[in-house]
Amino acid sequence: MKHLLTLFLLATSCLIANSIAETLPPLKNNQVPQDAQAMWTGFDPRAEPLDTEILKEWEEDGVVLKVLRYRIGIFKGQKSMMAAVYGYPKAMSDAGSKIPGLVQIHGGGQYADYQAVLTNAKRGYATISIAWAGRISAPDYRVSPHEVKLFWDNKKEDPHYKITTDWGALDAYHAPSKRDKDAFTQLPAYDWSLDPVASPRNNAWFLCTLAARRALTFLEQQAQVDANKLGVYGHSMGGKLTVLTAGSDKRVKAAAPSCGGISDRTKKDALYLNTVSDPANLKNISCPTIFLSPANDFHGRISDLITTTQELSNKLGTQNWRVTCSAHINHKDLPENEVATQLWFDQHLKGAFQWPANPASTLTLKTESGLPHFAIRPDTSKPIMAIDIYYTQQGEVSGDMHNHINQFWHHAHAQATGKDGVWSANLPISTTDKPLWVYANVLYALDQPITGAGYYYGRYTTKNFNLSTLLKIVSPAQLQQAGVKATLQASPVIESFASNWQKEWFTTKPSEWARKTHKLYHPLWSAPKDQKDVKLAIDIRSEQANKIILGLDKHIAEIKLAGCTDWQPITLSPTDFLDADGSALASWQDIKELRLGPSEYLTPKNGGKRRLVGTGKWQGAAPQFRNLRWLPTTP
Repeated sequence: MKHLLTLFLLATSCLIANSIAETLPPLKNNQVPQDAQAMWTGFDPRAEPLDTEILKEWEEDGVVLKVLRYRIGIFKGQKSMMAAVYGYPKAMSDAGSKIPGLVQIHGGGQYADYQAVLTNAKRGYATISIAWAGRISAPDYRVSPHEVKLFWDNKKEDPHYKITTDWGALDAYHAPSKRDKDAFTQLPAYDWSLDPVASPRNNAWFLCTLAARRALTFLEQQAQVDANKLGVYGHSMGGKLTVLTAGSDKRVKAAAPSCGGISDRTKKDALYLNTVSDPANLKNISCPTIFLSPANDFHGRISDLITTTQELSNKLGTQNWRVTCSAHINHKDLPENEVATQLWFDQHLKGAFQWPANPASTLTLKTESGLPHFAIRPDTSKPIMAIDIYYTQQGEVSGDMHNHINQFWHHAHAQATGKDGVWSANLPISTTDKPLWVYANVLYALDQPITGAGYYYGRYTTKNFNLSTLLKIVSPAQLQQAGVKATLQASPVIESFASNWQKEWFTTKPSEWARKTHKLYHPLWSAPKDQKDVKLAIDIRSEQANKIILGLDKHIAEIKLAGCTDWQPITLSPTDFLDADGSALASWQDIKELRLGPSEYLTPKNGGKRRLVGTGKWQGAAPQFRNLRWLPTTP
């Protein structure tokens, strides 16, 4: 009897301990939080110990680096642990210096990566890159989806087994999720969810944000870190998590979301919209924020920046946010845009940089020429290298993702007017039956080049940085009412390759000559529909013998070039373009992207191994191009 009583008391004690240990208080009468702030009721990110575990430690280029885990919390009686890469400059730490701390949040399918930590440390920051999906990239400690599954299955005997993020009783993994369920787009009440009813606390956005807030606590407790100078940044899903973290934790003093955190405004679930959506959290941000949003990005829509910045302006004022928007690009960026993150933290965490003020801009529709006129007045506190105006009439079509990521942006080179520092240009358009979207990029020079790790952790070095105006949108009715004239006409000449032609093409590797364009997706340059046997032609000059790839969407043509000083005419039919399975292009219709380059990878439809077409090693000087055009024939 005494033995049974002892067991009963021990069991009761454990139940009480587990109840007290829970990170989040249980729901009362299954009443779930109804807004973003209420989600965090009862949560103190500093309350629990971190239980930090060091999994690997090394030094590289004067930087101390660690793969580690810290406690996220206790949920449903089980501990959750977050794996991460942490690092800081050794010399500054040895000197007793306190430096700013950064939380870096990877995107979907990405890894917590030591490159971000290493390059930040070289610039005087301590950084923790959190592996919320379990994946890690570090020397001799790489955790791919394969190793994540080994960890789930506890296969310690496997030589590839690595310890990584453990969500315990919950699941906030991604690509893949442990339970093969999507906990990001809904508020699930599965048996492995936190709350027994549909709740924002079940949503993986909430759980990953909680983990990011605990990462802020980790930084606070490091001897090297100034706890009053913390920033957060991330790409794609990490961009959204940056917004949720900055919107829920006042310890964040500067934020830099890229390709995410500004959209997510059309969800039909009202509870989702009021709690874990972008707008519900943007309105709670109280720190200076810069948005890195490429013009064709599918996840962070450039048109949503208008509402986003207005939401921030209402709380922070118009100079506590900036936007930087590269033209034509989807979900990647140029070095002069990516560096904005580092410069933002340099200003707001170090006081070592001063961003120019947001450029003022004006779009005038009623003009003597009948052409819309766009004017920019930039801050001239730093040297201006160029001002480029981009405009499109293929603005977002509801529900058409392909239209958004392939919309073509015309380029207008801004000229200084000599009046009050204004730069301007006319905007010839092709129709008044479609809206007009326009914005400008102001390219500034840096005092010294900056090296960092980009969205996907590849190193870049740039001598410039880009600041954008907000997008301006006018409707067809406004164009027509103002008497705007449509002057651009369809032409068989797609590209003349005259001066500034590259402004309407794009690349994320500007040091290389390969380029892409969406010009064929625009009605002005798409293939004639009323003629048979239309050919695509281009003249190319290559100093040495080479092979060049001309790509159309998922099809490519491999072209042999003779090494000579003469122009080599190339004429192609749809059947000259093959996909990875050897199938020819059916027609010229509905092409979205055209590419010129030395090589390309093709992946079979069945998911087989991709193969390289072309050598990728161009011989001699970059090729020259002229007269990309359609050769029409008689119907």
